Amino acid sequence: MKKCELLSPAGNMETLKYAIMYGADAVYLAGSKFGARKFANNFTLEELDEAIKFAHLYGVKVYVTINTLIYENEIDEFLDYVRYIHRCGVDAVLVQDFGMLDLLHHKFPDLTLHASTQMHNNNKDMLTLLKKYGVKRVVLDREMSLNEIKKLNVDIEKEVFCHGALCVSYSGQCLFSSMVLNRSGNRGECAGMCRLKYKLEKDGKLLKNDAAYYLSMKDLCTANHIGEIIASGVDSLKIEGRMKSKEYVGYITKIYRTLIDSYYKGETKKISGEELKNMKLLFNRGLTKGFINDESCSNIVNVESTNH
Repeated sequence: MKKCELLSPAGNMETLKYAIMYGADAVYLAGSKFGARKFANNFTLEELDEAIKFAHLYGVKVYVTINTLIYENEIDEFLDYVRYIHRCGVDAVLVQDFGMLDLLHHKFPDLTLHASTQMHNNNKDMLTLLKKYGVKRVVLDREMSLNEIKKLNVDIEKEVFCHGALCVSYSGQCLFSSMVLNRSGNRGECAGMCRLKYKLEKDGKLLKNDAAYYLSMKDLCTANHIGEIIASGVDSLKIEGRMKSKEYVGYITKIYRTLIDSYYKGETKKISGEELKNMKLLFNRGLTKGFINDESCSNIVNVESTNH
């Protein structure tokens, strides 16, 4: 039986090692360009080579994110970068830009391609189209429920987020930061406008005098629903957090490693009160089981606090 993969984030080399030592089957990371987390530490070219070699020593796969929109004057540099990491032995690249996806499919036919959630991977037609373009795996929209996921009977690998930050905009396609500050989230420069306080107004009149975090999402935590999610037929469970600490990545990886292994042993395991407390101590803006588990909209946003 092919086991569901546990995919952990790595914002730097130390965090990558924590993810591997605590049980990740694969890690995802970015170089200094073309990744959707521009302000993470990320990896130099030399570090990318080192990271891939280190991970492969432990049988762990490495996926490099090149999931921003690429400008025309960047294409040559983009292709040189992909050529470099391909030679380093990268296991897959994660792409958002459809033009670049087509280009990579033709120029690097043996390079494994994953389609970012920002491509709107939420229906059979889209998944079928992406498969024709050589995509091996799609990262499904975080807004999808398990029932919707089960209906995607297309022979392509499916990856879902199981833990971490949520974007208030549909499938990460947010223009708020780019419109207000000229910092595009689709270029890796999101300013986190959803994490600020706002006042509530209707027809030009304030409904409340006090401002609140009306757009700030709670963090996703599917720990007590892992069995149901794996049973839906997904191939990879992804932890968000390339800008989180090594302690956070290590502990969250350990929790989900235990839960996944327990599922395949035929056990029904839930996280303990102590484990939940530790998760909250590491980082906490409130937890939600998410749209994937049919969470009500009233329990998705935390209007009281925007950060740990």
